[in-house]
Amino acid sequence: MNKIILTLAAAMTMSLVVCAQSTGEKSMQTEKKVSVVYFSATGTTARSARTIADVTGGTLYEIVPQQAYTSADLDWNNSKSRSSVEMNDPQSRPELKGPKADVTASDIIFIGYPIWWNQAPRIINTFIESHDLKGKTLVPFATSGGSGINNSVKVLRDTYPDLKWEDGRLLNGADRNNIRSWAGGIMGKQ
Repeated sequence: MNKIILTLAAAMTMSLVVCAQSTGEKSMQTEKKVSVVYFSATGTTARSARTIADVTGGTLYEIVPQQAYTSADLDWNNSKSRSSVEMNDPQSRPELKGPKADVTASDIIFIGYPIWWNQAPRIINTFIESHDLKGKTLVPFATSGGSGINNSVKVLRDTYPDLKWEDGRLLNGADRNNIRSWAGGIMGKQ
């Protein structure tokens, strides 16, 4: 009889430990309504966005340009490439394809992009200007081949001073645990 009671007690203890470990991520998912919106020209930023959505329980939205970017469009060495022309024109607003992202119920919106010319691509401006983001916490994240994120965040803050911006994070090489820790810190501040 004592063996049965000890076995049951051990099983219950193990169940509680497993339950406590698995609710760490789930508790982050239930605290705030999160959206993760991103633009990714080559798929690198998309991987980070999917991880953020997964660890936060956020809804994932891809920012898709009306006209997809080709390799030639992305050639930063060519001053006449589409991306170079857009980035040299602060008023450029590439059109979005498809329906708008439904972020109305979101408290926190992670906004992801590759760094182009030390800034967010102009399509990020198109997204921001075509959605009502007042009262929401905006959290930039980016990937880059060589630039940091600080200037892009400064430009976004300066361009949209009425919006609530958190500090951005460059996620080059960030693994799931690093992203979970960072996102959890953001969500804990809110």
